[in-house]
Amino acid sequence: MNAFVYDLFLWLLSIVVDLFFREIHPRSSWKIPRKGPVVFVAAPHANQFVDPLILSRTIRLEAHRRVAWLIAAASMKREFIGTAAGLMGSVPVGRIQDELKSAEGKIYLPDPTNDPLLIRGVGTHFESPQFEVGGTIALPKVDGEAATAEIVEIISNEEIRLKRKFRGRNGMKQLTGRDDVDKDGKLTNGDANGSAKGNNDFKGTSFKVAPKVDQTDVYEAVFERLNRGGCIGIFPEGGSHDRTTLLPLKAGVAIMALGALAQAPHSGLKIVPCGMNYFHAHKFRSRAVIEFGNAIELPMELVEQFRKGGEDKRNAVGETLDIVFAGLKDVTVQAPDYETLMMIQAVRRLYRPKDKKLPLSRVVELNRRLVLGYDKFKNDPRIISLKKDVIQYNKQLMALNIRDHQVEYAKMPIIKVVFFLFYRTTKLLLLSIGVLPGLILFSPVFIVGKVISIRKSKEALAASSVKIKARDVVATWKLLVAMALAPTLYTLYTCLLAFMTWDNRVWGYVPDYVPIWTVFVFGMIFFPTITYAALRFGEIGMDIFKSLRPLFLALQPSSGNTLVKLRKRRTELAADVTDLINTLGPEVFEDFDTARIIDDPYRTGTVEEHVSRYHHRYASEPDGFNDTPRTPTHEREHSGFLQLTPMNSGRHNIPHNESFSNLGGIGLFASRPGTPTSKRERSRTNSSGGFGVQGFTTLDGEKDGLPFDEVSKRIRGAMKERGERRRSGTGTRELAGSLCRGSMAFS
Repeated sequence: MNAFVYDLFLWLLSIVVDLFFREIHPRSSWKIPRKGPVVFVAAPHANQFVDPLILSRTIRLEAHRRVAWLIAAASMKREFIGTAAGLMGSVPVGRIQDELKSAEGKIYLPDPTNDPLLIRGVGTHFESPQFEVGGTIALPKVDGEAATAEIVEIISNEEIRLKRKFRGRNGMKQLTGRDDVDKDGKLTNGDANGSAKGNNDFKGTSFKVAPKVDQTDVYEAVFERLNRGGCIGIFPEGGSHDRTTLLPLKAGVAIMALGALAQAPHSGLKIVPCGMNYFHAHKFRSRAVIEFGNAIELPMELVEQFRKGGEDKRNAVGETLDIVFAGLKDVTVQAPDYETLMMIQAVRRLYRPKDKKLPLSRVVELNRRLVLGYDKFKNDPRIISLKKDVIQYNKQLMALNIRDHQVEYAKMPIIKVVFFLFYRTTKLLLLSIGVLPGLILFSPVFIVGKVISIRKSKEALAASSVKIKARDVVATWKLLVAMALAPTLYTLYTCLLAFMTWDNRVWGYVPDYVPIWTVFVFGMIFFPTITYAALRFGEIGMDIFKSLRPLFLALQPSSGNTLVKLRKRRTELAADVTDLINTLGPEVFEDFDTARIIDDPYRTGTVEEHVSRYHHRYASEPDGFNDTPRTPTHEREHSGFLQLTPMNSGRHNIPHNESFSNLGGIGLFASRPGTPTSKRERSRTNSSGGFGVQGFTTLDGEKDGLPFDEVSKRIRGAMKERGERRRSGTGTRELAGSLCRGSMAFS
């Protein structure tokens, strides 16, 4: 990987990403280690080639590190994608799903009860070169999923044996033709063998086969980079998808981490979970929150198990995958289905305090905790009733074609409604003047991008076993089309302008003394500029356009009455949602507080514990500073649907770049502070240590026999001593001691 080429190419691609997305917000980026080998695991993989680009840029800006991503070998064969990935040091990986090919004949299970691993074929040629031990058999997709199994023995042209049986109900039905199969793939009528009664003509199912994929070179490349202290990025789900939940993780990430530690046990390798949280990932000018979880250090016991091989190795890999999956769950929003996700988002809007706008990172966090709470209480009659009411409210909004925040227009006086309608219509017309030229010039890109992205999504859906609508490839192809077609259009427009200048001086508007070559320079600046201006004006104009409909509805007597009723219904729902959350909240986690968004991390701590932590930090760091953020790896405490981070425990210091601002009194939040949006704030320190933070006590009287004046005097004395020692260059340990004495006096 060439550092200069990596940075240059990343910068060029970032321009396109900034144009496509309205906002990309990094959260908790201080958790990224600044030194040592790191494996970044990201999920859900909802935006094919865009995900690694966004993460690479975020990690480069926030942690100043370069990441080599694992990419499908099939993608490396694409002209532009392969070139770009090669320049950024990506590692190609062969995937089974890319190697699957249709095979001749059909297969079935002759004895599903006693020998579910034996596969028999009709018209098959299992001894042909297409089949090999270690290869994969895949069944046709059902409900977007395809069952697969590995070949462990080739008996004859018509019989093979599997390593493990096909999982799930659909696979067993396809191979037996029977309906008495439960969700786990077990036959409910175990006495009946073979095909179901009345279905004796069953001859099996078609299938696909893939050869054994040798990943030795991939692992060697990964180990070599990690042993040099570099960073590797991987999407452990194995491919992009558009589901609302995480897919099962592939074993590769565990093998890479454990294998690297087996080679270099003291390398300090860490695994950092990265949550890709999109708001309409496939849509132009959408938003995203990239959240980084606590760095994971694998126990050496797992590494020792991995070295032993056999069953111990498989157990170590399985436990590592469980650890990684738990880390990813903490930084992603997962819902069982799309309807539930929409319901959760509606509840979040209803629970949000009135007239308070939450930062994007807080929206993601609130969604996550609401999903966890729903999973815990989804069978509660109160939750069932509330879900029904919220879904009905969503349907009413869709019927009126308005958004939740626009329901408030119902309380506006008619005069104010008329004024807003006139003002916004006028503003929209003025903005249209700036939008139309760029929109017309750039319209071929929008049209071609739309057509190609739809076609590619259909192709991806047909080739995938996990995609639902293949929306995960839409944004990628829109960006690729724009990157290829936009420069071509600008060049064409510039050449046309130059020709008109040469032919008739653009109808006489261009003076004769202007040379032709300046037209080319002017065109390559002018056309992209008006396109960008149209983008910015159009973004504002679209928001205004969406706000006009509820204003029109408010002017109509019948619709206005509907809006009034809907507003009243919203008020009732908001009260129900808030009451229910405040009722169930304390039942599921201890630090639920309806008056705070951030919990006091030292609520249960003592001054002595605080001082001990402080001295321990400086005793281990002679210079008082550490370039690598501390990321504790002890197990998180689970208390209901609030999963406490290490900050909650009161055993760790709060980093300098985290905020304890109260954002409207949302009690569902505890102590997961967000990364500030200010670059200046982020750059102030890379340390997660900082000075210990403790809740303030009341200073309106005496505290432990000390009057307020005496406390203030001691604080001023400690600060004075701190300044003198800083100027004189005295060691940090003495400085730490003086500050601790000041903080003890203050408490």
